[in-house]
Amino acid sequence: MSTPYPFTAVVGQTDLRLALLLNAVSPAVGGVLVRGEKGTAKSTAVRALSALLPQVEVVPGCRFSCAPVAPDPDCPDGPHGDGPGGARPARMVELPVGASEDRLVGALDIERALAEGVKAFEPGLLADAHRGILYVDEVNLLHDHLVDVLLDAAAMGASYVEREGVSVRHAARFLLVGTMNPEEGELRPQLLDRFGLTVEVAASREPAQRVEVVRRRLAYEDDPAGFAARWSGDESEVRARVVAARALLPQVRLGDNALLQIAATCAAFEVDGMRADIVMARTATALAAWAGRTTVLKEDVRQAALLALPHRRRRNPFDAPGLDEDKLDEILDRFPDEEPQDEPDPEPDPGTDPEPDPEPDPDGGPENPQGPDDGGGPDGGGGVPPQGGGPQDAQPPAEPAEAPAEAPEGAPQSPAQDAGGPEQAAVRAGEPFRTKMLSVPGLGEGAAGRRSRARTAHGRTTGAQRPRGQLTKLHLAATVHAAAPHQKARGRAGRGLVIRKDDLRQATREGREGNLVLFVVDASGSMAARQRMSAVKGAVLSLLLDAYQRRDKVGLVTFRGAAAELALPPTSSVDAAAARLEKLPTGGRTPLGSGLLKAREVLRIERLRDPSRRPLLVVVTDGRATSAGAVGGDPRELTARSARLLAAEGVTSVVVDCESGPVRLGLAGALAADLGGPAVTLDGLRADSLAGLVKDVRTAVTTPATHTTRRAA
Repeated sequence: MSTPYPFTAVVGQTDLRLALLLNAVSPAVGGVLVRGEKGTAKSTAVRALSALLPQVEVVPGCRFSCAPVAPDPDCPDGPHGDGPGGARPARMVELPVGASEDRLVGALDIERALAEGVKAFEPGLLADAHRGILYVDEVNLLHDHLVDVLLDAAAMGASYVEREGVSVRHAARFLLVGTMNPEEGELRPQLLDRFGLTVEVAASREPAQRVEVVRRRLAYEDDPAGFAARWSGDESEVRARVVAARALLPQVRLGDNALLQIAATCAAFEVDGMRADIVMARTATALAAWAGRTTVLKEDVRQAALLALPHRRRRNPFDAPGLDEDKLDEILDRFPDEEPQDEPDPEPDPGTDPEPDPEPDPDGGPENPQGPDDGGGPDGGGGVPPQGGGPQDAQPPAEPAEAPAEAPEGAPQSPAQDAGGPEQAAVRAGEPFRTKMLSVPGLGEGAAGRRSRARTAHGRTTGAQRPRGQLTKLHLAATVHAAAPHQKARGRAGRGLVIRKDDLRQATREGREGNLVLFVVDASGSMAARQRMSAVKGAVLSLLLDAYQRRDKVGLVTFRGAAAELALPPTSSVDAAAARLEKLPTGGRTPLGSGLLKAREVLRIERLRDPSRRPLLVVVTDGRATSAGAVGGDPRELTARSARLLAAEGVTSVVVDCESGPVRLGLAGALAADLGGPAVTLDGLRADSLAGLVKDVRTAVTTPATHTTRRAA
C-alpha cells in the first residue's frame, strides 16, 4: 500500500483544511464540497484526512462495520452476539464517476434468490463507507441515478437494495466529501445542499509558496515513507487534537445569542429551507470545540457562515457561489458578543497561519502546511479568492450605437468591412424564460439525461432480452416464461420453479438521454441592434438553462465578419457557455455558411470522442448570408450547401428565427428547410406563448408526435 501524503504537509489552503478537520471533529456537520481549478491539492488533502480520524470499534467479521455497543438490528450479517469488538482505522472509500449502481449499493444473486430463496448479498461501496468517508472525485460528473442513490442514503442513513421483491437493508452513515472543477459543470441543487460545507480553492500566485509546494512534492516522490516520517509528529498532534475536540464537543454550549445570530444570518441571505441553520449551528459548535472552548462565540458563527452558506445562495446555475462578507459583518454587529466562560487558553489552530512562515527547509521538513496535486503536478497553495455576494455587473452597460445596415448582397466591400467592420459593445442578455422542449427524434443510447428518448438502465420497462454480462435488472415474467417449458425435463418435484442461468432475462428500459446541444449564434451587424441582440441572448440563455436542467453538454459557435469561431468547445459547464455569451461582441458581415461548416467540423470531432451522444444543432440567426469568408464564392449558395451537408449526415437541427420588423424575408425558414428541421421564432420558443400553443395544436393534428419541437412537459 502506498504511503499517503501527510495532511499537515499541505501548504496553505486554510479553509480546505479547516473544513475537513471540522467534519473529523463532528461528522454531523454533513461533509465538504471542494470546488476549484485543477492542481490545487483537493484530492490530496481529502485522501490524507482519513489518517487523522480515530479508529472505529467494529464487530469482528461484520462486513457492514456494526458497532459492538449498538449493532444494526437489520444488518445482513446479523444478529451479532455479545462478544468483544475490535478496532480498525476509519476507511476512506472512493466512488468512481463511472461506477454502476450495483457497485455502489451492492448486488443480489437473483438466481439463488428465485431458486433457493436465499438472500445472497454482496456489499457495495456504501457498506464499505459506513462510519467512514465516502469520497467522490469529480462529483459534478456523477450520473444522475447514482446521485439519487447518494441522496437517499445521506438522508436516511441507510441503503436499500430492491430487486424484484427481494430487498436488503443496511446502515450507511458516512462523511460525504466531494471535489469538483466548476469548469466541467455544476452540481444538481439537491446534491449541492447535501454537503454541509463548501470551500473554494485556488493556486497561490506567490512564487515563494509555489516553490515550497514543488519542493515538498519532489521530496515526497523521492522517498514517500521518509517524507511521511518527517511529518509524523505534526500528524500525531493534529490527531490528538481531533480526539480531544470530539471529547469536548458534547460540553459546548450553543447559547440563545448565538442561535439568534445564526437565524438572522440565514434569513438575511435568504437561503432556502432550514438545513443551513442546522449546519451553521453544528459547524459553530465544532469550531468552538476545535478551539478548546465550551462556548460558541460570534467569531465561530461568522466562520460557520463563510463555510456553510455560499453554495446555498445560488438561485440559478449561472449564479456564482459566494457571500458578501461586509453584509455578514453588518448582521453580526447587531448582536452583543457572547461572554466567554472560564476556559483554558485555546491552542493555535493548525488550519491557520498565525506566524510568518519560516524559511523553506531544503529537506522538506515541517513548515506552513500545503500539498501537491493528486495527479503529481505542482499545486498552488494558499489563498482562497475573495468571495463576493453582490449582484454581478452592477453598473449598466453603455448603450451601444445602432448597428449600421449591411450593404446589399454582392456589393463591393472594404477590407475593414469584410474583416468584421466596427465592433459593437456586448449587450446584456434579456430575461431568461421557460422554453419549449427540443429533442432528437428516434431512440438513442447516450448518457443518462432528460432530453431525448433512449435505452437506459433506468426508466419504464419496454421488453426483455438475454443479459449481456452480469444481470442487473431482472424481467421476472420473461424469466418465468423461459423456464416454464423445461420444468418436467428438469425433474421439478416441489412448488418452486427450477431456474437455470439461461432462463434469466434482462429487462430493457426506456428513459431519457442527454444530448450535445451545439449553438451556432449569428453575431453579425444585422443582429447588433441593442434590443434585438438582447432578446437573442436572452433566448440562448434560456436554452442554456434548459440544457443544464436536462443534463446536456453544450458548445458555442459564433460567426461574424469574415469567419466563424468555436467560442466554447463542447463541455458540461453551462456556466462557461453563459459567460461567453454575455461577453459576445457583434458587428460586421454575416458568414453564415462558415458558421455551419465550423459546426459540422465540431460535431465530426465530438462524434469520434463520444459516438453515443447524439447532437442537436440550434442555429440562432435571421438567415441573412452576406459573406463567404475564406471559402469564397456566393454566400447564399455556400450556406445552402453547408446546410444540406449537415442534413445528409443526419444532424437534428432547429433554426431560431431572429428576424424582426414588419417586412420579413423568410430567409431563416429557407435555411431550416435545407437543414431538414423546423424554424421557430423568438416568441414561439417560449413554452407559454399563445402562438406556440396554437402551432403545437396544429402540429399534433396534422403530423405524428415525433416532431423535433414539442411543448415542455
